[in-house]
Amino acid sequence: MSVTFKKILRKSPFDKEGTGKYYPQLITWGKPATLNTIAKQMKEKSSLTLGDIKSVLTNFVEVTRSELYNGHAVNIENFGVFSLSATTVGTDTKKACLPENIRWVRINFRASASVRPNLAATRAEDRLDFVDLEQQLKALNGGEGGSGDGGEVPDPNPNPDDGDEEAPDPTV
Repeated sequence: MSVTFKKILRKSPFDKEGTGKYYPQLITWGKPATLNTIAKQMKEKSSLTLGDIKSVLTNFVEVTRSELYNGHAVNIENFGVFSLSATTVGTDTKKACLPENIRWVRINFRASASVRPNLAATRAEDRLDFVDLEQQLKALNGGEGGSGDGGEVPDPNPNPDDGDEEAPDPTV
């Protein structure tokens, strides 16, 4: 399996005159997988109908949401644990600590070891290969294109949610 990355120049906010460093940032291609596309792939690996699989997945989402909203963590064996966390505002006294101090709630996911990427994996189906976007573009353009000089490379995913939150700024 190949995961593409692009090279991003990041400058330290503490060193205004610094040149910065390049960091690889993982990118996603095209449209995200949907319940329908996942159900179709699952159908090919089972004897269930597409409708049965969609029903199970839809019910799974609803029940997981219900469990989370009832204060439970949801542990899916060999996949991971879903749980809630909150961003809050602190108060000086216990009495002033009220629900109004909760600013927003997030759903967290902690992958289990069986699905977590392992960079040292030896089995072909578990191994991740990283491919430089610039090199991919050069290969597609017959050796031309891309930029080895640090110039901008076109974003392969026009979706504004391209996973920036998964590549935190290492200078912070």
